[in-house]
Amino acid sequence: MSQDANAFQTALALILSLDPDLLDIVRLSLQVSCSAVLLAALIGLPLGAALALWHFPGHGILVVALNALMGLPPVVAGLCVYLLLSRAGPLGELGLLFTPTAMVVAQVILVLPIIAALTRQQVEELHHEYREQLQSLGLSRLRMIPTLLWDARFGLVTVILAGFGRASAEVGAVMIVGGNIDGVTRVMTTAIVLETSKGDLPLALGLGIVLLGLVALINAGAYLVGESARRRLG
Repeated sequence: MSQDANAFQTALALILSLDPDLLDIVRLSLQVSCSAVLLAALIGLPLGAALALWHFPGHGILVVALNALMGLPPVVAGLCVYLLLSRAGPLGELGLLFTPTAMVVAQVILVLPIIAALTRQQVEELHHEYREQLQSLGLSRLRMIPTLLWDARFGLVTVILAGFGRASAEVGAVMIVGGNIDGVTRVMTTAIVLETSKGDLPLALGLGIVLLGLVALINAGAYLVGESARRRLG
């Protein structure tokens, strides 16, 4: 039996036996990514809706910048957070560098533009469709925000899932600001990089299988939400 086949079998054994080291890494990964997506959604959903409803000087530039930030390289986001939280940075006294909190901040920066930009597109389309009805009810733009967000909830769930997929698969930013410290800031993506470089293929493969499964669940969830929305509208 080849070495690769042995490594794959060992990886499956680690998953099925609920290996403590593997579980700790997966748990921290989910904790960091879920926290980042939650914070990004709390900021990005109302921000995107506000950009859809209010037009002001520089609005177009802001929208273009937000769309551009959807493709922000993770290493750039990580570098910015590193400079912010390092000892010489403005927030260095907080001592957050190389902690899960720093990793959450980096992932928020990556996910926030995605949620805000896609929310703006969906809310803007709904506003154009229902503008006359909303105005006939005497709703101000501020009061329209929760109404439109609720009406777009199925599409926004898909947006949030897309943000979670971006956060959970990211490696560059969390490597820079987290330091990949064993038992402290080591998540699935950084552990895969490290274990592969060390030649510990079973753990790297095990984490890779879990990560692929997580991505598959995210895509399945997005598909089911989309199908539910289509049946509802149909």
